[in-house]
Amino acid sequence: MKRIVCLMMALLMVMSMAACGSKKSTGVEDGVLTVGMECAYAPYNWMQTDDANGAVPIANVSGSYANGYDVMMAKKLCEANGWKLEIKKLDWDSLVPAVQTGEIDCAIAGQSMTAEREEMVDFAGPYIYASIVCLVKSDSALANAKGISELTGTCTSQRGTIWYDTCLPQIKGATVQPAAEDSGAMLMAVSSGTCDFVCTDMPTAQGAVITYPNLKILDFSNSEDNFNVSDEEINIGISVQEGNTTLLDAMNKVLEPMDADDFNALMAQAVAIQPIEE
Repeated sequence: MKRIVCLMMALLMVMSMAACGSKKSTGVEDGVLTVGMECAYAPYNWMQTDDANGAVPIANVSGSYANGYDVMMAKKLCEANGWKLEIKKLDWDSLVPAVQTGEIDCAIAGQSMTAEREEMVDFAGPYIYASIVCLVKSDSALANAKGISELTGTCTSQRGTIWYDTCLPQIKGATVQPAAEDSGAMLMAVSSGTCDFVCTDMPTAQGAVITYPNLKILDFSNSEDNFNVSDEEINIGISVQEGNTTLLDAMNKVLEPMDADDFNALMAQAVAIQPIEE
C-alpha cells in the first residue's frame, strides 16, 4: 500500500511540474501580460501623470501612467483572456530584444510586421493598418504637393522605422537628414522648421496635427505618385517571443474578428483623448 501511495504522489508531482511548465510556455506567467511600449508615441501610446481616461500604471516608471491605442488594445486582449495587464516603458530599439529575452511578453508599440523583424520575433495581428503619409507646415510651399515627386528640401523620420529606411529614400528630390531619436523629436523637427517635411503613418499624423496645429497631412494614397510599400510594411502587429504559439493564438483569436473599421474606431478614441503638449 505504501508503495502505491508513493507512486501516486510521484505521479502527482510530475503532473504538477508539467502543468507549471505548460503555464510558463504561454509567456503569461501568473496571469499577468507584461507589455512593452515607448510611452512616447501618440496616439499609439503616451505617458501621463494620472489614470484619467483609463490609463494604466507604468511598472518601471513610478507615478506615471500609460494610455493610447496600444494600451486600449492591450486591455482588450487581457479582458478576453482573463489576464492582468502590466506596462513597461522601453526605448524603441529595446523592444525586440526585450521580447526575445522574455523581459516582456510582447511589444504593442506600432511595429510594422516586416520580414526582418519576423526573423527575430513572431507577430500576432495585424492590430491596425497604417498607410504612409508626410507632414509639412501648413504654410509651406510643399503644402499642396500631389505626390512624392513634388517633395523637395530636407526631411527626416524616426530611427529604426520603415518611414526612414524604406520610404524617404524613394523621394529623389529631397535631402534626408539624420534620423530622429523618437516620434516626438521627429514632429518637433518639422513643426519648428528644422526640416521641410517628415514621413510617418496616418495614425501618428492624425495625432500630430492635434498637438501641432501648424502641420498638414499629405496623403498620396489615391495617387500613383506614392510610396512603394508592401503589406508587411503597413500591417502593424504585436511581437511575441518566437515559438510562443499559445500566446500568439490567444491574441489572434481576439484580433481576427476585428476589421479596419474596428481598428480605426478605436484609434479615433485614442486620438480624441491624447494630451496636447504646450
